[in-house]
Amino acid sequence: MSVSVSALDLVPLVRGGTSVDALRNAADLAKAVDRLGYTRLWYAEHHNMPGIASTNPEILIAHVGSITTRIRLGAGGVMLPNHSPLKVAEAYKLLEAIHPGRIDLGIGRAPGTDGLTALALRRSRAALSADDFLEQLSELIAWGSGEFPTDHPFRAVRAIPDDRPLPPLYILGSSDYGAKLAAQMGVAFAFAGHFSPDPPEPAMRAYRNKFSTSGVLAKPHAILALSVYCADTEGAAQRMASSAVLSFVQLRTGRPGRMPSPEEAMSHVFTPDEQAIAASYKKLQIVGTPEQVRARIEDLAARTEADEVMIATHAWDLAARVRSYELIAEAFDLPEFRSALDETICNERPS
Repeated sequence: MSVSVSALDLVPLVRGGTSVDALRNAADLAKAVDRLGYTRLWYAEHHNMPGIASTNPEILIAHVGSITTRIRLGAGGVMLPNHSPLKVAEAYKLLEAIHPGRIDLGIGRAPGTDGLTALALRRSRAALSADDFLEQLSELIAWGSGEFPTDHPFRAVRAIPDDRPLPPLYILGSSDYGAKLAAQMGVAFAFAGHFSPDPPEPAMRAYRNKFSTSGVLAKPHAILALSVYCADTEGAAQRMASSAVLSFVQLRTGRPGRMPSPEEAMSHVFTPDEQAIAASYKKLQIVGTPEQVRARIEDLAARTEADEVMIATHAWDLAARVRSYELIAEAFDLPEFRSALDETICNERPS
């Protein structure tokens, strides 16, 4: 089927490793998915989560942009209520100037953290409880275009560099709120199927059915993010996925920490409460061989009418993660594999 394939990296902090290791791994993974033909690579914004290093997507984007060649890079996303819209506009216009034509800007309205950490970020209880996401989003767009209303107090403020556009906008969501907003604005939409317990079909269909062609895009573009673990054998894939399961259980039971190794995860004895949490989380995972994974992904993409799937493989071992992305790239015949096949055919032709 015709569907683009992209990657999402949460930059895991693992037991037995350091933040330096995690960021080196992120760089190696970025080079791998760039080489493998993935369409884009996004980084999420999370705070006060001991097992995730992606607190500032723009720093990661700037870094990996200098060591990759073609893949689009973006935030998946910026949690706008945590930030000044002007600061976001400046950061992503600057990234667009550093890596022209390769930057995406995904915007979400969740805090990406717990309430206390959100308060520490926003420095105000009023800001913590304010429902001003649409106002913030309007300001961000206005600083991108430089077109505030004539009576707006920020009309004289420019987001520098002012000769570069704001990168393409994506509204993120795990419900139909973000879907309907993206449709109304006529921008792209990304559904967080890698962690949302809600089925993706209602939101994805609402986006497509309500899409306004008078907005930014001529037609809708919907991305479905999925949690995927692919290996040469089903057992190896299950082993790789086990670390994320135990990590999620520990987070939900108030014991967040570094991601455990597969050995620790496979030997862990779950309590009945932990088993229930693990079972709910496993429903979100796609785990198996290339044939099994491709079948599940294609089924979900067809049912949601997704234009693109974004693969999150949040695992302990870098080699296993890279191998997972390699197998998926081959299963979906991404450009690297088409080029390799074409080269083989050409070399086999008689001169």
